[in-house]
Amino acid sequence: MVKSNGNNLINHWNGKPYSQRYYDILEKRKILPIWHHKDDFLQRLKNNQTLILVGETGCGKTTQIPQFVLEALDLENKMMIACTQPRRFAAMSVSRRVAEEMDVTIGEEVGYSIRFEDCSSAKTALKYLTDDMLLREAMMDPLLKRYKVIILDEAHERTVATDVLFGVLKEVLKNRPDLKLVVMSAMIEAEVEKIKGFFFGASLMKVPGRLHPVEIFYTQEPERDYMEAAIRTVVQIHMCEPAGDILVFLTGEEEVEDACRRISKEVANLGDQDQVGPVKVVPLYSTLTPAMLQKIFEPAPPPVKEGGPPGRKIVVSTNIAETSLTIDGIVYVIDPGFVKQKVYNPRVCVESLLVSPISKATARQRSGRAGRTQPGKCFRLYTERSFNNDLQPQTYPEIYKSNLANTVLTLKKLGIDDLIHFDFIDPPAPESFMRALEVLNYLGAVDDEGNLTKLGEIMSEFPLDPQMAKMLVVSPEFNCSNEILSISAMLSVPNCFIRPREAQKAADDAKARFGHIFGDHLMLLNVYHAYKQNNEDASWCYDNFINNRALKSADNVRQQLVRIMARFNFKLCSTDFNSHDYYVNIRKAMLAGYFMQVAHLERTRYYLTVKNNQEVHLHPSNCLDHKPEWVIYNECVLTSRNYISTVTHIRGEWLVDIAPHYYDLSNFPQCEAKRVLEKLDEKLEKEKYDKLNPWKSHQKIGVEVSKDLDSITVENVEELKPGKEAEVKVSKDLGSIRVKNVEELKAGKEADMVSKDPGSIRVKNADELKPGKEAELKVSEDHLTTVKNAEALKPEIERELEVSKDTVIKTVKNV
Repeated sequence: MVKSNGNNLINHWNGKPYSQRYYDILEKRKILPIWHHKDDFLQRLKNNQTLILVGETGCGKTTQIPQFVLEALDLENKMMIACTQPRRFAAMSVSRRVAEEMDVTIGEEVGYSIRFEDCSSAKTALKYLTDDMLLREAMMDPLLKRYKVIILDEAHERTVATDVLFGVLKEVLKNRPDLKLVVMSAMIEAEVEKIKGFFFGASLMKVPGRLHPVEIFYTQEPERDYMEAAIRTVVQIHMCEPAGDILVFLTGEEEVEDACRRISKEVANLGDQDQVGPVKVVPLYSTLTPAMLQKIFEPAPPPVKEGGPPGRKIVVSTNIAETSLTIDGIVYVIDPGFVKQKVYNPRVCVESLLVSPISKATARQRSGRAGRTQPGKCFRLYTERSFNNDLQPQTYPEIYKSNLANTVLTLKKLGIDDLIHFDFIDPPAPESFMRALEVLNYLGAVDDEGNLTKLGEIMSEFPLDPQMAKMLVVSPEFNCSNEILSISAMLSVPNCFIRPREAQKAADDAKARFGHIFGDHLMLLNVYHAYKQNNEDASWCYDNFINNRALKSADNVRQQLVRIMARFNFKLCSTDFNSHDYYVNIRKAMLAGYFMQVAHLERTRYYLTVKNNQEVHLHPSNCLDHKPEWVIYNECVLTSRNYISTVTHIRGEWLVDIAPHYYDLSNFPQCEAKRVLEKLDEKLEKEKYDKLNPWKSHQKIGVEVSKDLDSITVENVEELKPGKEAEVKVSKDLGSIRVKNVEELKAGKEADMVSKDPGSIRVKNADELKPGKEAELKVSEDHLTTVKNAEALKPEIERELEVSKDTVIKTVKNV
């Protein structure tokens, strides 16, 4: 919308004259395919409540359709237009582009909302947001009354949140005749028909893309190493093909970065740039900074000399370049035919990170990227036979492959209790729902009837997975909510450690300085504390191989979590750092959320996950310098091996104490962990009994050790019988000694004195007990035990006393 003010056109949105850049961009907008269908679109939107718009990637629908709607509709009472995106980086980058096209400031008239970041204001009329953020808004406002039009973009990607939004919005439309819904999808015929059938009566509009012919090439034989083949193909194109930029698809961030380095090196080895042509190699993946992301839109470098070989831009990307954004100038596409995806198995609660073949539909999407501006070529690094016979027609919806605990919690908060009959476009397996409900029930988020509890309502307010939300909600009970806030924030951002290929040793040494004896969660806490103590200094981050952007994000996340805590009047507290309980309380609070993600070290020296008995290994990135008996983990992922990552050492006895409902040993499978837990359970039961029956444990025996060591008092000894234990308390200066595993104490038998260090000290047939010496434990006829010449009984030593079944020792004397 524009208003005339003399000879100048005034921007309706901010009251300022349009800039020259606005007019330059406007000319480019007018040549987009979607521009020529503007009137048809607006007429259909006027006549229909639901409109399905199908257009090839690159036709301009993501940037232009929301602007068409803005121009046509009168947004009364500060109502808005929402446009959802499946990826956060797309919501950010597209909103910035649209703000530029409208000649307004990002965050004002045009904004975006992603998890832990809201860049919008009271002025905002058009908001791009991730699909999960619109779901969160629906939890607070079930009819989404703030919005006049909702646009679901990239609907063909079928994320879990998009599938849930389909069902939610279908109900909202029945209750809000004034609401308009636009569903936008790429040209994937099967998905389009499914969406059209779901929104019965919706108008279907198709917009052709600006497509040029794309020539497809296949390999003669399967490639053994797709990475090597991709790099080789890039070099061949650069040396032999006419001008045009190259897009390479790979499976993950590490692969992308590695390929960028190797391509740059290979091209440099070809000779001088004036002979082979300069290249600009650019990575593309979801966690890139906005500045790095902008580089993919920059033009290719010019030839070094006039008439010389052309320069090229080479974009190496994960699958986000398939549909989420359009890169001008791409003429050549290299498609190895693989994608990395997570697949959750609800039976064993393990998420597998698999590199698997793409679908035929995805292959067509990838090849289509080559024909946007001129005829292109797509090099598929697999055989034509593989394409025809091995690739699935469509990609399976994400809802079939995901852990649904968070989704079920969201649905419960939305008031949707009948999960089985909720209107899913593709219903997930009932087993997935049952497993999700079981997890939420153990966490206390739903009761035994599946109804949302008060705790569950609070947990649903946090934009975190249910385990982390539970950990945060209960942290004030353990007097460590400040620390758990910091740990949760650090877990919610990308990896904070940088490991450059050229400085791996220095980066590893820097990371080791932040390591903690108890594990990775506390290492992350150390990093955050150090970052704050160094005044959030970017140069400190650089010197310590820390990702400054990740730490800034963590700080923002923490502030948002603090605001949610304040809404529920949760106390922000910390245990005294010098207290023995400081790290104990933090680890107990973590266990309160992650008690279902515990592994036990078996005698075979590998770990088994508790209950599911999955053999797993500590991920090599962990900071532990030993293998603790018990650990909690943040993630269990199957790659080449089953790995548990982000692990922290816990105590076995905490399990039964903190989560007795889950650690009901009568329902446990037989394993080493069960046997250990049964012994711990017996010990805890005895301690409870002793506290309830103090009159049975009234005896005190004085044991004189030496002049140097003061005296030791054995308190609350009921009877030293087989299976019983006694605590030996030393004077305040000396701490305490545990006496445990009492079975038999006979003349000539042995007793173990076990220190806290690995191994044990044998006590056998010696006249004196001195440092490094041994002593004989003798039992007299009247069942009195004598330890002779005990010169150096240190408080950190533990002793195992064995008592025969018919022997009751009531007194220890003559020491």
